[in-house]
Amino acid sequence: MPATFAERLLAWHATHGRHDLPWQVSDPYRVWLSEIMLQQTQVTTVIGYYQRFLERCPTVADLAAASHDDVMALWAGLGYYARARNLHAAAKKVMTDFGGVFPRTPEDICSLPGVGRSTAAAIAAFSYQTRAAILDGNVKRVLARWAGIDGNVASKAIETRMWALAEFLLPAAADMPAYTQGIMDLGATLCTPKKPACLTCPLNEDCVARREGRQLELPAPKPKKKIPERQTVMLLVSDHGRLLLEQRPPTGIWGGLWCLPETSTTLAAEQDFQSRFGLQIELEPSLPELVHVFTHFRLTITPQPARVLATTGVQASNTRWFTREEALAAGIPTALRKLLLLPSI
Repeated sequence: MPATFAERLLAWHATHGRHDLPWQVSDPYRVWLSEIMLQQTQVTTVIGYYQRFLERCPTVADLAAASHDDVMALWAGLGYYARARNLHAAAKKVMTDFGGVFPRTPEDICSLPGVGRSTAAAIAAFSYQTRAAILDGNVKRVLARWAGIDGNVASKAIETRMWALAEFLLPAAADMPAYTQGIMDLGATLCTPKKPACLTCPLNEDCVARREGRQLELPAPKPKKKIPERQTVMLLVSDHGRLLLEQRPPTGIWGGLWCLPETSTTLAAEQDFQSRFGLQIELEPSLPELVHVFTHFRLTITPQPARVLATTGVQASNTRWFTREEALAAGIPTALRKLLLLPSI
């Protein structure tokens, strides 16, 4: 009898899979932390952040007790900052709703902020050997090619079909940690988007895409959209060697992070700044533009230095004066970090 999908994948992973990642442990807190960090982010980028995060917050109780600013500072530069806000909120929920014990079932794990069905399944599989399927981007690509699934994998109908297939292929519960890591590794190392290594793939004998020469057609590419362009003016307002930063609202781009005050145009800057922050400022010559690319748009930043002439009102509660060193150590977005590291600043 030929080996099953799961058996071949497990045999391949035993020899060729990744076994030395720092989060390959049974501690659900550490697994959860890594799974959130790995959303939309590569392993090589995550490792350093993961280690620094655990040094400061080694347990879920430590994370729940940490301040918002500490959490955002630890996350700064990793992007997709809603993940950090949800991580902090989820840790607090574990303490209040689950008595400080990380939940065991995929359903309970999925109740935590920022955790979806696939992430919950991965945490349960790695931590508790729960027989639950994952369906991240790598897994969708593997299954679409192996089973020859046409259509947009993001559509509801195709995704439903893929969930059913992913669940059907699962091994016994005892093999779930290795199987889950194995299918992730296969998509990350062999069944890659552009140059799949089909000759060494353990699933190549019955892979539809390989048999039909359709590896680069499956999964079907998403329709390309034109990336919107946005512009903003960031004010580098200095006073006695310190910069004024404004903490962003808790949601949206850079939510909860410390940022430079922004305005739509340099023409409106002085009046806008006085009404918002109670400071009279004088603009200096603008610095060269800086372009920062997000997933869904490109932002052109005009850095606008200014100096404080007078205080005309009470300082807003969401603002604080930082030295450059203090700002770089705080929770600031990557674009601002790039800006502050420029020699002209």
